[in-house]
Amino acid sequence: MRQKIYQVDAFSQEPFKGNPAAVCVLEQWLSEEKMQLIAMENNLSETAFVVPMGDEYEIRWFTPLVEVDLCGHATLASAHVLFEYYNHKGKEILFQSRKKGALTVVKDKKLGLVLDFPAQQIVPIQPHDSISKAIGATPKKTIKGETDFMLVFENQAQVAALKPNFEELAKTKARGIIATAPGKEVDFVSRFFGPACGVNEDPVTGSAHTILAPFWAETLGKKKLNALQISKRGGALHCEVKEDRVLISGHAVTYMEGEINL
Repeated sequence: MRQKIYQVDAFSQEPFKGNPAAVCVLEQWLSEEKMQLIAMENNLSETAFVVPMGDEYEIRWFTPLVEVDLCGHATLASAHVLFEYYNHKGKEILFQSRKKGALTVVKDKKLGLVLDFPAQQIVPIQPHDSISKAIGATPKKTIKGETDFMLVFENQAQVAALKPNFEELAKTKARGIIATAPGKEVDFVSRFFGPACGVNEDPVTGSAHTILAPFWAETLGKKKLNALQISKRGGALHCEVKEDRVLISGHAVTYMEGEINL
């Protein structure tokens, strides 16, 4: 059996930047074991699998180690593939996810592709000494989201300078650790570390902005924000907070088209 596969650089307008994701549009679901093996073979932070269901699509996301409940950049990449290669009609795609419900992606001339994701509930907590030690710095504030810890630092330089001990950070009982601070040229910057999921540092993490955007919207007193994820590859995002939803916008570009043998 041959299966089409696409590799897309999400949250970028040019190749070799943003976050690469693999996308497979299936006729029917493969076994979880097979999808996990494909994701492990791809060795990207996420591989998305999509199955058409009438006018909608079901979507699932796998890191090299585990299936995750939500992924922004691979959803963006999947929408890009459906618009560009599967002749999806109209400007909106509706994805149905297993844990996060309906997720829409709208094509916008200025913003690129706009993800509509549920905002996460966030709660300030006392700093975790083990996390501070593993990440190599003490934040001024620690926030607990539904899936991640978020560490808030004073400035962009502190976030850029972080050199985590990934072996120790992987012991944290969370999907990942977000480090963030006010940006020099944007509203806020971030980095995302997910060694427990097999991704030491994710280049651009759309789903992390379901925590980041509500926090910075309240902190800065504005609903629309520009953000940079300051990983080595880097990625630009535009966020807008609308009640219990976050709109996360970015561009995508195809790096590779191919086939895999199953």
